[in-house]
Formats: sequence, C-alpha cells, structure tokens
Amino acid sequence: MSTLQSRRSFIGHAAAGFSTLALPRLAQAQAVARPAQPEHAVTAPASIEVNARPIPSFEPRDRSRVRFGSLQYRSGLVLTSPHRGFGGLSGLRFLDDKGERFLALSDQGAWFTGAIRYAGSRMVGLDDVEVAPMLNAEGRPITEKRLWYDTESLARDGSTVYVGLERVNQIMRFDFASGGTRARGEVLPTPSGLRKLPTNKGLEALVFVPKDMKGQPLAGTLIAMSEGGIDADGNLIGFLIGGPSPGQFSVRRTDKQFISDAVLLPSGELLILERKFSWFTGINIRIRSLPLKAIAPGAVVDGPVLFEADLGHEVDNMEGIDAHVTAEGETVLTMVSDDNFSLLQRTLLLQFTLVE
Repeated sequence: MSTLQSRRSFIGHAAAGFSTLALPRLAQAQAVARPAQPEHAVTAPASIEVNARPIPSFEPRDRSRVRFGSLQYRSGLVLTSPHRGFGGLSGLRFLDDKGERFLALSDQGAWFTGAIRYAGSRMVGLDDVEVAPMLNAEGRPITEKRLWYDTESLARDGSTVYVGLERVNQIMRFDFASGGTRARGEVLPTPSGLRKLPTNKGLEALVFVPKDMKGQPLAGTLIAMSEGGIDADGNLIGFLIGGPSPGQFSVRRTDKQFISDAVLLPSGELLILERKFSWFTGINIRIRSLPLKAIAPGAVVDGPVLFEADLGHEVDNMEGIDAHVTAEGETVLTMVSDDNFSLLQRTLLLQFTLVE
C-alpha cells in the first residue's frame, strides 16, 4: 500500500470510529480535552537526536511536478526522534538570514533549537537539536501551571521572542539576550477581546512588524490572529498590539478555513497559512497573501490564494511557516507540521520557492 493510500486509510478508519489518534488537531481539540499537565512536558534542557528522511516529490501521483500555484517545491523531510518529547511543532522562526538556525516550539510548552543542514538547495537533515522547557517568571516550566501549555504561536523582534498560549489566550515575552531558551517569560498586557477568544480556536499566529520596516504604518506592532475566533460578520479576528495604532481587525474568512500561522515578507506581504478538515476530503492546506498596509483598526482584509494542497500531496497538520531570502534573491517558505504526538501523523519540514 502506498504512503498516500495509507494516510487516507488512517483517516478513513478514524471516521469509522476505530481510532481518534488519526484526527488532526482541528477536529480533535473539540472532542478530546488535553491533560492539565502535558504528558510530554519537558522538564530540563537536553540535546536530542533527530532523524530525517527526504521527501523527493511533493505530489506522489506526479513525481515530475514541482510547481504548485505560486510556489515551487524545493525539498522536504520527515522528522523522527527517539526523544519522547519530540513533536507537536506549532511554530517556527529562523534565527539567521540563511534559513539554517531555527527556533521552534511545541504545543506542550517546549523550545526546540537547531540548524537545518543543506546539500545545495535541498534540506538533508537537522544538526545540534536541543529541547528545553519554556520557563515562567519564576524560572519554572510553564506547564506546571494548569492550562499554561498550549503554546501555538511564535514571533521575533531581534532577541525578543513572543509566544501565544491558545488555551488561556495570553502572550508571553522572552528576552533571549538573557540566556536564550533559558530566559524567563513575562505575561504581556493584551486587549480584553483577545482573552475572550474561544479556548480551542484562540491565539494561533503572531507576527512582529520590524520597527525599521520603511513605509509601513504598523512598524513596531505585534500582530496576533486567532485560529477561529469569529466576529459578527463571520470573519476571523485579529489584534494590533503596541505600535502606533493598536486595535482589532478582521481577516475575511473563505472556504471555511482556519488560520494556523503567518509570516511577514520583506515586500510587505503578510502570508497566512490556513487549514481545514473534512471527513470527506481530509486535510486541506492553503496560503493566502494579505497586504500589510491594508491592516488597520476596524479593517477587514482579504487577499489571493497562492497555494493549496490536500492529502494527494505530502502534507500533514501544517501549523508553522517562516521565510528567508537566499543569496540569489529567492524567497523560500518553510513549513512545519504538528503531529499531535500521534503515531499516525508525521512531523514534516517542507520548503518552497515563492515564484510569483
């Protein structure tokens, strides 16, 4: 049986009621409550082994195809590790301009750092991977506090790192200049509307607009977007925190999609990664482009779809996206999936070139 058939079979079995493990988080979170103390909580920093298997083609049905909408497939990896706490990756940010050193987080309150190893333009593995617990202001793992573990979103402003906690709809701020992943987090003051977002469809994407981004009215603003918080018109709720014009805005919701992450390009495009789940079609992933200059308090923003994929492609529960620009001037998008610590899902790392 092919990999594609196997994955369709897993979801089919889940639909028949034989297993809830195959359910993507989008469907699972509504029915299965997570434990107060996450089963895979990390309690001490550790170097771990991560194995990588290449994904030679993004569409198994047509291995020669490399163009998918406005993206061109570069390479992909299936990541596995003997470390029990590896997985659940929900956010990814690069720490350099080469797309090598990365900071990631799991939805179980853990940091992951390391470097992507390349052979030419293709990813071939991960090096120097370390996992560390996310610490609160007292220097204790945030998972010790009930419900403070559903860490789903990540943004950077230089050495300042922001993390969104979906379960409690709070944002923590970490100063990585003071110890890197050993830094202690502090709770950031946020709008009351943000804290009223749905528990399981709350904070899902964070993007910081650089203070020196020329010509951008939102320079110095932290943009926070909900997975499925809906306004009175059925659109997805977002917030502008800090900066020159704080307030609330909306993202036009189409095709019943939910936001899972976002990344800001140097061009001023805000790319949002979206997903939905259906028992009939399985997982659907897409990327939309929103003009940053259109975002303002009270605005409803929309933009074109750049990319779409489903179970006919090498996708899983894609939850994180970031971008870097190569020395040749190519914009490369990197996506990571959250395997929900399920044996029936995969941790994927995918890279595409933005060609339009």
